[in-house]
Amino acid sequence: MTPTLVRQHLSPAGHGPRVDLCARARDWSEIQERMLVPLFEAVYERLQVGVGTRLLGLGCGSGLALLMAASRGAAVTGVEPSSPQRLALARERLRPEAWGTRARANTRLVDGSPRDAAGAATPAYSLVTAFEPIGCLAGDSEGLRELLEAAAPLAERGAPVVLAGWGPPERCTTSSVLRVAAKLADPLRSAGSWRPALRDDLEEVAQRAGLKPDGSGRVACPFGYADMDSALRGLLSTGLFDAAITATDQAQVDKELTEALHPYLRRDGTVWMPNVFRYLIARTP
Repeated sequence: MTPTLVRQHLSPAGHGPRVDLCARARDWSEIQERMLVPLFEAVYERLQVGVGTRLLGLGCGSGLALLMAASRGAAVTGVEPSSPQRLALARERLRPEAWGTRARANTRLVDGSPRDAAGAATPAYSLVTAFEPIGCLAGDSEGLRELLEAAAPLAERGAPVVLAGWGPPERCTTSSVLRVAAKLADPLRSAGSWRPALRDDLEEVAQRAGLKPDGSGRVACPFGYADMDSALRGLLSTGLFDAAITATDQAQVDKELTEALHPYLRRDGTVWMPNVFRYLIARTP
């Protein structure tokens, strides 16, 4: 099982209960995915995404980043290799009647690998994005490297490829909460537990995939939740706590996660955690 798959599924042989993947995907779509909107906006503005952009989104999830690019006039293709539940929500989200514009014949969603998005009649992509942040799961860069190696031949020569990752732990309040995952999942550390982000995570995976780094940026992406229940559901939907649930149980993870979130609970009942995320722009050969 690749690191990407570890994010979405618990092993049937684990000690914890099997995750309701449909509920997990819905929580991601309705609660957590929007936390990355500032990242999407910053990248699209910097690269002037619009009419004429042919975008390939790797690990497109429930499709919010694709929707934002399509709203700018881009032709978008999304590839989701590990969560058919998230992909089903992306199909709902990108229906023309769901977002008030005419249908785009060149909007595609693919359940599979980047190679499944290729075709003789498919023009080369002018932009590739991998917005799911890496740098917090042991081995997550390997899964991303495989996606990038498969996607690069489908893009124009010198096309930008955008990778995203968590910022320095001292700039990410959520890091203190994610340490719960590492503490509880220590016996399964090699199977996808949390670890602190490293400074050169993005550059290293880009170079291993044969891409040339060509600029980077940082974006404030605060995690804000309406209440403690929303915070729990949103954070659990990331998959970063899956190994902890398998190593202990859902109740234990919920208890310790709630305790870790308590310092960020405000008087009005909301939960607020400032974070900084990094993005790297690399170029295809």
